[in-house]
Parts: sequence; C-alpha cells; structure tokens
Amino acid sequence: MPALPAPRPAGVALATGFAAAGCLAGAFYHPAPWRPFDLWAHLLTLLIALPLALWDKRPFGVLVVTVAGFAGYLLLGYQPSLNFWVPAVAFLSVAAREARARVVCGAVLLASVIALSGFCGRLPRPVVAVQALIVPAVAFAVGLTQRRLTERNAELRRLTALLDEQQRQEARRAVLDERFRIARELHDTISQQMTIVTLQTGLAEFVFFSDPPTAREALGTAAAAGRESLEELRRLLVVLRAYDPGGAPGPDDPAGPVPDHLLADIGRIPALAERLEAAGVHVEVRFRGERRPLSPGIELCAYRVVQEALTNIAKHSGSVTAEVTVRYLDDELRVTVVDEGGPLSATSTDGSGHGLIGMRERAKIWHGSLTAGARPEGGFRIELRLPLDGTATAADP
Repeated sequence: MPALPAPRPAGVALATGFAAAGCLAGAFYHPAPWRPFDLWAHLLTLLIALPLALWDKRPFGVLVVTVAGFAGYLLLGYQPSLNFWVPAVAFLSVAAREARARVVCGAVLLASVIALSGFCGRLPRPVVAVQALIVPAVAFAVGLTQRRLTERNAELRRLTALLDEQQRQEARRAVLDERFRIARELHDTISQQMTIVTLQTGLAEFVFFSDPPTAREALGTAAAAGRESLEELRRLLVVLRAYDPGGAPGPDDPAGPVPDHLLADIGRIPALAERLEAAGVHVEVRFRGERRPLSPGIELCAYRVVQEALTNIAKHSGSVTAEVTVRYLDDELRVTVVDEGGPLSATSTDGSGHGLIGMRERAKIWHGSLTAGARPEGGFRIELRLPLDGTATAADP
C-alpha cells in the first residue's frame, strides 16, 4: 500500500483553520431544534476538515471523504450551516487538477451534499435547487481559473527552460565559432614563422662554409622562429580542443585560402579607424609607451578586439566618436576602446553579447583578460589586457 504524500504547510494551515473554526462555532452556537454539538460532532468536524491538508496531493479522495463526512454529520441532525464550505473548497482542487470525468463526478457529489444540507435545514425547494447548482458552479469556475493559471505557469517554465537552453547553445556555438576562426588565424601566423625558418636555414646551408658567422646568425634566427612556432602550435591545440569538426562547412570553408585581411596587426589599427570614418564614426587612435614588435598572434588578437569593438560602436551604439588607446607596458599590452554613447545605445551593459564572448575567448587564448561595461558618464568601455613574456616577442628575421 503506497504511503500518503507529505502535506504542504499551506494545506495543513487550511485544514487546521477549518477544523478549529468548525469546532469553536459548534461549541458556542447550538440553536434549536438541532442536536447539541457533542463529542461525535467534534469528531465528524475533524473528519471533514483535516483531509484538506492533502487537497493538492489527492484532490478527489479528499473530496469523497469530506462529502461523506458532511453527509453523515447532516444525517445525525447537527447544525447544517457548520462545515458547509469544506466540500466546496475540496472541489476547487478537483476542478483545478483532476481529469474531466472526475471533475463531473465531483460536481455531482458536491451538488448532492449541498442539496442534502438544504433539505436538512428545511429550506424551500427552489432555494435548495439554486443552492445545489450555484455552489458547484462557482467552485468549478474558480478551480478552472486555477487550472489555467497552473497550465500557463507550467508552459512559461517550459519556455523559459527552452530559451535558457537555446541561449546556452548560442553562447557555446559562438565560442566554438570564434575559437575556430582564431585557429585559422593562428595557423597563418605559424606559417609565417615557418617561412622564416625555411629561408634562414636555406641561407645557412648556402653560406655554411663560405661565411660561418652569417650561417650561425641565420640558424639562430631560425631557432627563435621555430620556438615561437611551437608556442603558437601549443595555443592552437588549446583552441582546437573544444572544436567540433562534425558541423557542415559554411561559406568560410577552412580549406580555402586565408584572406589578406586576416594578416592584421596593431600597426593597421589607424587604417581601420580611417575606414570607419565612412560609417560616420570619428576614431582617435593613440599609442602610449615604446612601440615594439610582438608575437603575430598577440598583434592579431589586439587588432581583432579593436575591430569588433569599433564594429559594435558603428552598428549598435550610434556614437559619432570613439577612442582607441594602445599602451605598451613593460609586461603587458593594454588596449582600451571607449565610445561616448549615442541614440541607439543597444550595446549590452552586462557584457553577454556574442561579440564580447568572442573577444574574451581571444584574450583567454593568450592568457589575457577583457572587461566590458557601460561608463557612468555614458557610452561603453572595453579594455583588453595581454601579458607579454619571452615567448610573446616576435623574432626579427
């Protein structure tokens, strides 16, 4: 035999309230010609009211018990007005939760016991009939409203969960797409270094006997480029670890040639700013610190972050001015993009857009960080920080 489900606090409070009210009213209100409210009346009142503690767990069973208890209470000659509303409240849960057949059966049970109450109370037959129809009808209407609210809430929870899952999938897809693009770009930087290795080792082979110092210098340059290529490959494997190659190829097929615009570095940021003038955005570019050659991957990361940030300003902000600051510090490259805000101002203030996800992924590959958010004085601010170590400095061929 299955155990009864644990009642909820709201059900316990409801059952206790009806039981206490019925017992107190019977103890102080016993008009003639009704039977005095004795011990049996108290027990029947408890039998009628206490099952309401499970009205949301076993609605139909609770209704049957309350109707049977109230019918026995009436047939024993006790005051009909007491415990009158308990079966109606029990029927609310039946109308809200049970199947149609049980709702109809419950309505018949409630109408029957309400009619019995009217007859025991010696009411006129028209009043008994109206009462037996109105009480179940009102209880059914209230229960049906509760059923619809419950269904809508369940549908809302389902849609919310579905939307949340779709957002997580979109964010995951954005991360994977961005990592794949980064992998392609890193592949290009590695190919540059391998070209240096090939040329320098070829030069060393050519002058190995005729010019040993030049050969040693060429081999040193090739070794430095090779070490940097190994570091780039290590980072590339980190990127590809999360890439799913099972997707269908898109228009940017990785098997195709790498466009020239992917060979970007920090030095091309001013040209990028000039191109943005056509979109009506004036961009001021500032360089701070001693400019020096960096790893092609780091240069490409900084360029792409600036490109994405300026594109977002042109598309989503409506700002007519922006400022890009590139700071060369001793151990860090710091890039800041700031706009003054505009009439569109649709940029996400919580830093959760797909463009920002891609920027953060780029920074993460190079052990850096990216922060983004609205400025108190208006506009938006993006700051990229990339650490510079011995592996980040590009070899000079």
